[in-house]
Amino acid sequence: MPKELLLQVSPDIAANESLLKDYLSKQIKVSPQEIQHITILKRSIDARQKAIKINLKVTIYLKGEPFQETKIELPIYKDVSSAQEVIVVGAGPAGLFAALQLIELGLKPIVIERGKDVRGRRRDLKAINVDHLVNEDSNYCFGEGGAGTYSDGKLYTRSKKRGDVTRILELLVAFGASEDILVEAHPHIGTNKLPKIIEDIRNKIIEFGGQVLFDTRVTDILVKNNEVEGIVTQNGDTILANKLILATGHSARDIFELLDKKKILIEAKPFALGVRAEHSQELIDSIQYSCDYRGEHLPPAPYSIVKQVNGRGMYSFCMCPGGVIAPCATSPGEVVTNGWSPSKRDQVTANSGIVIELKLEDFKPFAKFGALAGMEFQKSIEQKAWHLAGETQKVPAQRMIDFTQNKVSADIPKTSYVPGTTSVEMGQVFPGFLSQILREGFKEFGKSMRGYLTNEAILHAPESRTSSPVRIPRDPLTYEHLQIKGLYPCGEGAGYAGGIISAAIDGEKCALMIAETLK
Repeated sequence: MPKELLLQVSPDIAANESLLKDYLSKQIKVSPQEIQHITILKRSIDARQKAIKINLKVTIYLKGEPFQETKIELPIYKDVSSAQEVIVVGAGPAGLFAALQLIELGLKPIVIERGKDVRGRRRDLKAINVDHLVNEDSNYCFGEGGAGTYSDGKLYTRSKKRGDVTRILELLVAFGASEDILVEAHPHIGTNKLPKIIEDIRNKIIEFGGQVLFDTRVTDILVKNNEVEGIVTQNGDTILANKLILATGHSARDIFELLDKKKILIEAKPFALGVRAEHSQELIDSIQYSCDYRGEHLPPAPYSIVKQVNGRGMYSFCMCPGGVIAPCATSPGEVVTNGWSPSKRDQVTANSGIVIELKLEDFKPFAKFGALAGMEFQKSIEQKAWHLAGETQKVPAQRMIDFTQNKVSADIPKTSYVPGTTSVEMGQVFPGFLSQILREGFKEFGKSMRGYLTNEAILHAPESRTSSPVRIPRDPLTYEHLQIKGLYPCGEGAGYAGGIISAAIDGEKCALMIAETLK
């Protein structure tokens, strides 16, 4: 009978199949030749001690024991071209996985995406990086695949109670992702590989009768007697259907404004806001691995840190080892940062959002905007950053120790942020209470991670799109909007997800709920 073992080994043993087989043969007291196959089920790094270990969960098959390589395949989809139609607004992970699930359930998705297809987006990303031009419909946040496509493809989630994480990971593998994502504790696809996977998902939707419309922005949601009838696009076209999954992502401010204007119930939601800090990857490796040289068998080190400062949580967010910082504005006149890594995580810098939990009371200066108060608070900081950076996509920047000492940095070294930087005292970007918490927090971070608090680290502001500033309330049992029948708020934009996996799970659940109502 196959044996399942939990073990800790050195990085070189974990990386070499022959060495691992020799090690396991001693553990189970058989010769290496008796081991037919080793399946690695889970892999993680334990860097708590100076001698770093790799945690492995493995299944060992000896000669004569039945073993067969399993190939992960897609579900059986049927043609839905003549089936009942469901409108899906947004082609991010929530929208795309909702569309796949609808097809699996025998319903026809019509996916409406304001931005361009995944390859067409690249020209607009170049425009914002090089020419400082922001396309409001096609950028790092909007377009096929959503925000995650060109900002990393991180798949780690704590939302395991929300749904079947393994199912989402296996679907991604079936569409071309590495099987490593099924094994790693913190799975990651990489910005260089994700576009092809997204393209294949779209082609599958079309192959089985679904529709995907690009460059199509929703300007109105048709409602009669508190029931959805369809949508209107920017060209004046009307698409009718009485089921609508609204999966627009956390930056679709025009949709939030539309809902508010139509008096469709929405509410302000707390989110987190701060800066993006960049260190050399070599420094982060030395801190996390307690070594001068990482070696070839360890990946670039990530970090995760949380502190309570003045009664607020301050924590790392969307940490990108071996990555770069990107300009993620969605409208002219604002500066927004985010980070991403390629699949190999082989850049010389590491970056992370360092953000502070906000409270609804922080939005009081914008109370006249009602449910949009948090969004207007967010917008005001992004616009201030744009003015401070010379009304370009350059980013306000400051050396970390200089920031803690309220001192403008005499110079800013070149960072991974391509549009460039402008030396600014960060206190000008944020309200006073946020600046003070950040200053105190970085000092606390430096105590926990010796070497982290350094003037070689550069802060970029702001990191402001951590999650939606709005929640679109829905029935927890049916996922239908509390007020509008047939409207299914979904994913990050509706306030019910936080990342690729949880958004995909939420998309699938909305599709399942719709199918249930149509039975």
